[in-house]
Amino acid sequence: MKNNNLEQLSKLAFDAQKNSHSPYSNFKVGAALLTPSGDIFSGCNVESAAFPLGQCAEATAIGNMVTHGHKRISHIVIASPNDDFCFPCGGCRQKIAEFATDDTPVTMVSKSGETHETTIGTLLPNAFRAHDLDK
Repeated sequence: MKNNNLEQLSKLAFDAQKNSHSPYSNFKVGAALLTPSGDIFSGCNVESAAFPLGQCAEATAIGNMVTHGHKRISHIVIASPNDDFCFPCGGCRQKIAEFATDDTPVTMVSKSGETHETTIGTLLPNAFRAHDLDK
């Protein structure tokens, strides 16, 4: 991915992070994703007093993407609220895999700007995908 695209995705992920509704954990996360057409969608985590009903930033960004008619992720960036990398949870790994190929980049960016890049295939090897339903 071109550096300017990573910078743009990181900025949008941090911008989304500012709108996080996280009154219980105070752990604000933002995510931004790029589609093959060049469109970018972002999202933040949304907590609920009924804890299992919260939504991760990655899920919000994916929902925004699908709402606008897109079905493929070319790259996703996850912005951490601290200097540690915020890796996607298991559920979000599955959600990303639903719309991505194994080689799709997943970049975590810390509050200080450090990055860690991997792929969804590395994060979720042997992902269960739509084609598995045909077996």
